[in-house]
Amino acid sequence: MHSLASRLALSALQGLATLGCGLWLAGAALAGPRQGHDPVVLTFATVGDSRQDPGGTDASQWPLTRQDYTWLQNSKAWSRLMREIQARGAHLLLFNGDMIMGYGDALPAGVRTDSTAAVLGSDLVRYHLQASFWRGMVAPLIEAGTYVLPVPGNHEVQCKSGTTTTPAGLAPHIPEARTWAQVQCTDLDGQITPGKYATAANEAAWRDAFGDLIVDADRMNLALPRGMRVAALSATAPGQDDGLRTDQRQLSHSFDVGDTHFAIVNTDPAGADSSAPTRWLSQDFADARARGARRFFVFGHKPAYTYAHAPGTAPVGLDARRDAQGRTANRDAFWRLIEAHDATYFCGHEHIFHMSRPQVQDADGRMRTSRSWQVIVGSGGSPFEARSLHPGQPATDRHYAFARVSVRRSGAARIDVWGFDEHHGPTRRLATVMLPPPSLRP
Repeated sequence: MHSLASRLALSALQGLATLGCGLWLAGAALAGPRQGHDPVVLTFATVGDSRQDPGGTDASQWPLTRQDYTWLQNSKAWSRLMREIQARGAHLLLFNGDMIMGYGDALPAGVRTDSTAAVLGSDLVRYHLQASFWRGMVAPLIEAGTYVLPVPGNHEVQCKSGTTTTPAGLAPHIPEARTWAQVQCTDLDGQITPGKYATAANEAAWRDAFGDLIVDADRMNLALPRGMRVAALSATAPGQDDGLRTDQRQLSHSFDVGDTHFAIVNTDPAGADSSAPTRWLSQDFADARARGARRFFVFGHKPAYTYAHAPGTAPVGLDARRDAQGRTANRDAFWRLIEAHDATYFCGHEHIFHMSRPQVQDADGRMRTSRSWQVIVGSGGSPFEARSLHPGQPATDRHYAFARVSVRRSGAARIDVWGFDEHHGPTRRLATVMLPPPSLRP
């Protein structure tokens, strides 16, 4: 017979270990100061991918409203996620890209002015109209006290050249369904080239559409807890050291809040799509460490490690960029930086929620589980990556979800992922990970 005290202790431990309820605990999760002596000093939320797709909506999102067909947003899911984020008191929301459909070439010189329809139909104007609709959706969240910081996604900076998008799947649902005109994109050498790649014009459009939020320190400070201020805004952007030829200001940047460091990376810089600026990030981390930063968070659009949610899933993240020998050198260098600074990487691109410590290969060729977490939360409303669930696939692969992170005075942090299913059922906690204070890391 166990004593009552021992039975209660055993029950508590079993409850913490339960996986079925979507709860995970990582590393030395419960080590360190007791909660009462280690208060939460900062909270933030992160999610990405709310844009709609005129050529491939999810069946659960039908019928698409005329509003969402016009502005290409999943208003129902994204507005609910924002309400959930606000209810949980996040000071910041970092949105990990693909807030608009984009994919045009936002060259001012490409705007025809011979008719209103020509102006409104230009890639430049469509870019800003879609961005303005998204900005209008997030404005109440900002005014309510959650500062919103956008992160560039491939739909914002890339142009999809030589393709015609026909929303055949929408035609039965939207009487005004139309074929989108063929897009022609200009590469960095001034050539109209087929393919999907970032352009200097789209990077400039990004700064025009979102630059006032990157970073308005005075406005961010109003959202931060009393006594905390944003500081150490990065003075430089990635450049020639990373082989980049275009202006990366406000695309990759960083800042500190207290001793927590936030780094944002553009994972599709013009001329180097599906890559991270590792030389810049290495110096940025070193500078932050010298200032006394202890906890590091990184935000980008594309995952470092693709989540293979179904058999045959092709790499779509930084692991899709390979050299002539098939090596993922940039991805590997990026992840070494993540691990070296005990950082956590939040991303999107795959329209799914997935949290993991990836399998990494050391210099000696041996595989091991990474010390750092990658959290994919590309689950902000875009058509689900998993169009259906195969046997054994987690139901959460078809959930709208966001991560909420609470940072404690010791540097410990807790990641809670909240979400709801494709039918907009009750919101529930899908996962929890505890990050111990950095000094306790293995």
